[in-house]
Amino acid sequence: MAIHCYENISKNVKKLFKLDTIDTSYVIGVVDEEMFLGHIYYGALLNDYHVAHTLRILENPFIPSQYNRDRVSFLDSFPMEYPAHGLGDYREDCISIVAENGSTGLSMQYVSHKIWKGKPELLHLPAAFGREDECTSLEILCEDACTGLQAALLYTVFEETGVMTRSVRIMNKGKGDIYLTKAFSACLDMDNKDFEALSLHGSWARERHIQRVPVSHGKFSVESVRGESSHQDHPFMALCTRGTNQEQGEVYAMHFVYSGNFKVSVQNSQFDQIRMVMGIHPDDFKWKLEPGEEFQAPEVVMVYSSRGLGKMTRTFHDFYRKHLIRSSYRDKKRPVLINNWEATYFDFNTEKLLAIAKQASLLGIEMLVMDDGWFGNRYDDNRALGDWIVNEEKLPGGLKYLVEEVNKLGMKFGIWMEPEMISPDSDLYREHPDWAIAIPGREGSLCRNQYVLDFSRRDVLDHTYESIAKILRSANIEYVKWDMNRQLTDIGSACLPPDRIGELYHRYVLGVYELQERMLEEFPYLLLENCSGGGARFDPGMLYYSPQIWCSDDTDAIERLKIQEGTALIYPLSTMGAHVSDCPNHAVGRTTPFETRGHVALSGTFGYELDVTKIPAKDRRMIPKQVEMYHKYNNLVREGDYYRIASYSENHYYDCYGVVSKDKKEALYTFVQVLNVPNYRSRRIYFKGLDPERKYKVEGEKGVYTGDVLMKAGYLVENLEGDFKSRLIHIVGN
Repeated sequence: MAIHCYENISKNVKKLFKLDTIDTSYVIGVVDEEMFLGHIYYGALLNDYHVAHTLRILENPFIPSQYNRDRVSFLDSFPMEYPAHGLGDYREDCISIVAENGSTGLSMQYVSHKIWKGKPELLHLPAAFGREDECTSLEILCEDACTGLQAALLYTVFEETGVMTRSVRIMNKGKGDIYLTKAFSACLDMDNKDFEALSLHGSWARERHIQRVPVSHGKFSVESVRGESSHQDHPFMALCTRGTNQEQGEVYAMHFVYSGNFKVSVQNSQFDQIRMVMGIHPDDFKWKLEPGEEFQAPEVVMVYSSRGLGKMTRTFHDFYRKHLIRSSYRDKKRPVLINNWEATYFDFNTEKLLAIAKQASLLGIEMLVMDDGWFGNRYDDNRALGDWIVNEEKLPGGLKYLVEEVNKLGMKFGIWMEPEMISPDSDLYREHPDWAIAIPGREGSLCRNQYVLDFSRRDVLDHTYESIAKILRSANIEYVKWDMNRQLTDIGSACLPPDRIGELYHRYVLGVYELQERMLEEFPYLLLENCSGGGARFDPGMLYYSPQIWCSDDTDAIERLKIQEGTALIYPLSTMGAHVSDCPNHAVGRTTPFETRGHVALSGTFGYELDVTKIPAKDRRMIPKQVEMYHKYNNLVREGDYYRIASYSENHYYDCYGVVSKDKKEALYTFVQVLNVPNYRSRRIYFKGLDPERKYKVEGEKGVYTGDVLMKAGYLVENLEGDFKSRLIHIVGN
């Protein structure tokens, strides 16, 4: 059993829980007669459980049950496992309420626990999964005796991957209504180890750039209040000991399995103690719990690495591939697709789409995806969202005819949708203006000339589902790109009562999850790719429903180096929607070699975003070779271990990363020379991840090298002529 409970450790430590994976331990203690739940240890695997002395409880002279003169001093320094609000712990808390009498104070004390093999599902929420032989769960029940509020803290350890997940279920066992105003999912209290906080930030077209800042006194937060996980911040944070790099240093990481508002913060206290917390953002959150009702908070994935960021990365990759992504496409190649958006925008018809498809099919491309503009009165982005009826002026004969003609070419067919939105200029809005999220009596704030549908309403959800399902039933559609092009504002609902408006943000996210779950249940063969104005909802919650997410609307190969580096820090390469697009690039105006565009897109799902009938002939001739390249390397890219070798965002000249097969018999390294340097010879690259004893041959070269030599002495990459040039280095071992 990977989780053990030890009783009566000392006079003050009543119980101790030790949660072990293959290389980590996590230890919790129940302290004092009042049964406070305290965090003791998280880190490398311990071979003993006698660590309760590190709680420092005897250093505090004011242990509440023994000498209650200064309870606040105890509460403000004790390493809480799930800190509550308002009674003396002045650090960032995890749970707060407004009780029926208006009070806000809470104290969550241990009541009971249970341990079992396997992992439960979370009600209406995406969450990691595992068999009984893969994981073990601990539930610790805590209660505030004064209000009757209970919190069931759920921990699951996945023994072989080294990962722990955490979530919280909150129940009102009292006699009156309780308003939950904060419900975070996880807390980590520990001593400061001269940490730096690593996070991912950005904006539209430059998502998930890596940032590292020293952890100083005070708070550092990463958060979104936009109704989605957002372009600007990402629901992830890692604490790294100073000097941590890819191979060495300690890393404590949290990642939120959620697609809405979030907050993750780290605080260094007056005693140089660190507290990191993560959960649903408390701004505009207020959940009413009537007696007997409960609230399920989303899940946090926690990873500890004692061997730097590279080990953290590969742990997340393995875990998500095995325990979060459910799609049948998880373990197989995705079809090479061509999307018509940058090729035509709204200006297309059946004839134009079939011309693109015919040319694409001759080049080996396997799927045509029809993007925005196929429905209602949709001739630009100012109208028709919500009117999911085929525009037969553009598509004579309808969707069925188009799809059948594409299928005759030997290609699959996919379609773009934006089911969460409604245009003011639409038949749906004219009939149901109250279906939009809005504050009654206030003119709504438009973004991209559209509003957001109120997914807290059952009638809206059901209508939306039937609208998109009717389209999917009408033809042989095998792929859906689900988009969301604006954030939430004007939080109000025509149906929710005033005391439940604070539930709208979360109910909206639950509605999105429900729609995607229903769609996949009816159309289980569907390849779903989530998208939100590019990468604004690239999060673990979405991965539960779609095995890939559009990484960014910026398809420029050079900009993608930073975007894909930050994304690959925590996500498998197989999840990153990446395409070869036309030049000059539509986002930045840069022109890069067609070969380089292909090499960079190879590190994702791979596809095309251009008009194949209009690109230069030399580029068109390269497509069959790129498709062949994709089929040659995709199993390795999708399943292998990822290693970051050099970062263009750090050195400003070149980028390099690699994927190594699990058996270490094969590796593929991608080298991108961003800027050439005059009077420069070659660059020495130190490969990673190889078997030191195995002999390797570089494809296309005569020499044979041991893995030890390639990793320690290095490999020379010749200076490439010009900027934005790239090279693939394929290595095969004996």
